[in-house]
Amino acid sequence: MNTSTLLAVIPRNARPRRAPRRVLPGFKLTLGFTVFYLCLIVLIPLSALVFKTFTLTWPQFWEAVTAPRVLASYRLTFGASFIAASVNVVFGLLVAWVLVRYSFPGKKIVDALVDLPFALPTAVAGISLTALLAGNGWIGSLLEPHGIQLAFNPNGIVIALIFIGLPFVVRTVQPVLEDAEKELEEAATCLGATRWQTFSRVIFPSIAPALLTGFAMAFARAVGEYGSVIFIAGNMPMVSEITPLIITAKLEQYDYAGATAVATVMLIISFILLLVINGLQSWQRKKL
Repeated sequence: MNTSTLLAVIPRNARPRRAPRRVLPGFKLTLGFTVFYLCLIVLIPLSALVFKTFTLTWPQFWEAVTAPRVLASYRLTFGASFIAASVNVVFGLLVAWVLVRYSFPGKKIVDALVDLPFALPTAVAGISLTALLAGNGWIGSLLEPHGIQLAFNPNGIVIALIFIGLPFVVRTVQPVLEDAEKELEEAATCLGATRWQTFSRVIFPSIAPALLTGFAMAFARAVGEYGSVIFIAGNMPMVSEITPLIITAKLEQYDYAGATAVATVMLIISFILLLVINGLQSWQRKKL
């Protein structure tokens, strides 16, 4: 009995299955390299941060992270980051929608400008925004006579964080909109749905996880932003001083333990917020 006859006699479900071929050979090797690389780049620096904080006693740690000046910087940093990320969710969705759904002259230029905050050094962004929004700037000189001051206060911080966070939302939502099934929108329109009903019940549920991801990325980027903020913030204690600036000031004063203590609090809060957002994303996917 030859091989072909034998295979014909043996039931299909009883035949030995071949192991699936992987694109990257050596799963254990690649997994080990991945874990080693993550430990080298992420875990070791973060563990050094935590271990340095352990040199403080609990009263010293609590005093360092709850000083009035530090608490004011927490409120400003996380509050401004949340506001900026929320604004970017709205306008980032609008920008992504226009780039995906419409054709117009200069579309490629606008699409390239979205990535400008990625390529532009943050210090250059801060100096440029300050030159525009300061009292003697092009925009600030028009608004300041009316009592509107955008530079050297928390308003300038929010504007800077919006500038650096917008690409995260646009580039996260844009591919999802491109892959969206337009047949569902056409079906909803044929069934008598209004534009708002089509958007809220057909389009928005499919892009909601991407919006949450863009919000999380923009928020995380804003929390750690330094270069574009210090030029436009004014850096007044208890008013416009961000937490990264306090950490830098402590390092310049050779208070390494105090700097790592504040940084550890920032790390814990950011991790909790990102964990909550990831949980919301998982819940949204299950609903879909």
